[in-house]
Amino acid sequence: MNLPNALTVLRILLIPFFIGFLTYGHYMWALWTILIAGVTDILDGVIARMANQRTKLGAYLDPGWVAIMVVSRDLIIVAGTLLLHMTQTPIEVAPTALGKGTTLAQLSYLVLALVLIAFQKDVHQLMPLLALMLTLTVISGLHYVYRGIRAYHPDLV
Repeated sequence: MNLPNALTVLRILLIPFFIGFLTYGHYMWALWTILIAGVTDILDGVIARMANQRTKLGAYLDPGWVAIMVVSRDLIIVAGTLLLHMTQTPIEVAPTALGKGTTLAQLSYLVLALVLIAFQKDVHQLMPLLALMLTLTVISGLHYVYRGIRAYHPDLV
């Protein structure tokens, strides 16, 4: 276990906190958590390259937090929809333009990453797209949570 791998593990461990903060409406804490995760992502890559500390474990773990973020967003949306359904709260179950844009960014990143990997090219050149995709994932997740809260408690928002 080296410092880059420890930072990756830290980033993965931050995910339940991020989800908890979102779930309980602590949006500023959720924002700080995702910013810390982003900084650790940058740091672990830089340290691994500069100190020649790249490992197979790091290669497997590093992209894992991104997948967990994407899946977590979808699980939060599904859980919120089920909760609203169980409480018989009417809600418009329709994708938003932001949600569709997020899906496009996610699929674009996935396809491009697979193409680069297939041709044994450096995936790190996709970092701007990764940042955009994660930003859209978080924003659209917050937007869906906001819509759910608004449907359940229209007087709060």
